[in-house]
Amino acid sequence: KNILLYQGLLNISESMSTPVIKELKKTAFENNRYLAIIDAPPGTACPVIESVYDTDYCILVTEPTPFGLHDLKLAVEVVRTLKIPFGVIINRDGVGNKDVEEYCAKEKIPILMKIPQDEEIARLYSIGVSFIKELDEWKERFIDLYNYINESVKNEAAYSN
Repeated sequence: KNILLYQGLLNISESMSTPVIKELKKTAFENNRYLAIIDAPPGTACPVIESVYDTDYCILVTEPTPFGLHDLKLAVEVVRTLKIPFGVIINRDGVGNKDVEEYCAKEKIPILMKIPQDEEIARLYSIGVSFIKELDEWKERFIDLYNYINESVKNEAAYSN
């Protein structure tokens, strides 16, 4: 409810998504100064950098696999270089090993949430339904996550002033 969705489109054969992301951010921030959630592509290429640049908080989503850990380390380097507060969500928790959790503990990175490898979540995803719409306990967890991040951003702003 009361959520504005902005999306950008590239024409066929266009490969430069960074200008589209810049324009989307500009439009979103002009029209909704309080909150904008930007869903970035995976990786650490230019579109990701532009997506997270000049943001108040970044949620890094990973899976507990060697490949997930590798990409997470690269993403952590990016957000630390850009001095963006961040935390991690572990998606499909239980499919791999504990290396991601151990890395986060060692690096003092908050794990914001663990979403398990779950048959019902997968079933809902497969039919295009957000699991937070169907599973009330997850809706509450995401509300708690929002509140945590909102407070973190407020505290960071107060600390830096």
